[in-house]
Amino acid sequence: MKSFSIKTKLVIFLAGFAVFLSVKDRDAAFLFMLITALISVIMVDIVFSYFNNKKFSVSESSIVSALIIGFVLASDNPWWMISFASLTAVCSKYLIRFNKKHIFNPAAFGIFLSILLFGASTQWKGTFLWYILLPVGLYFTYKLRKLELIAGYLLTALSLFGIQAVLNKAPLIDIFGYLSYFYVFIMLIEPKTTPIKPLAKLSFGIAAAGLIFIFIQVQVKFDSELAALLILNIFVALFNKIPERRKV
Repeated sequence: MKSFSIKTKLVIFLAGFAVFLSVKDRDAAFLFMLITALISVIMVDIVFSYFNNKKFSVSESSIVSALIIGFVLASDNPWWMISFASLTAVCSKYLIRFNKKHIFNPAAFGIFLSILLFGASTQWKGTFLWYILLPVGLYFTYKLRKLELIAGYLLTALSLFGIQAVLNKAPLIDIFGYLSYFYVFIMLIEPKTTPIKPLAKLSFGIAAAGLIFIFIQVQVKFDSELAALLILNIFVALFNKIPERRKV
């Protein structure tokens, strides 16, 4: 029996997690917006796939992007904002490319553009449910070979916010409540728009945490996490050029 691919498993998890949150919070609007994102993605992906391959198909990565958009954008946004974010996410994957690879995390691109152009709001649904996202996220992180990236991010984020907590005389345990676990374990580990070499992945994670910390301190008016991810996506090729230590 053929096992599910990692993308299929991620789709199953996100869909199941969405249903769980919708029932737990009695939030039918959340599911409606998520379905809106899925329909929008399917429509545009079918068009691009036909022009590229003369076949009608929908990629699993586009489904993942739609589900992420449904989680991140607030359910009280107009439906067309969700649709716009989904359409631009898929378009960015096909149109904004370098060396035959898309540059930006598609979901992050679509969401951020919706925020900039239309003032869309975010909710990051379920992002603080660490007891679900931590174990599942570590599994996906291991399978996608992004452990160095997450290690760099968590160590840097905990260090920076830990120092801040000490200076502000706040309980250190509180910093774990500030982490957006959905962002860390679902969005940050996207395989095609992040580095592939160990030291590059570690550096990428450190840079992401550092940028987010800076953005929060200067109180930027945009989403710090999405902005940091998209900025670093641009420099992935440079991160991959970081020389690795030679084995003795």
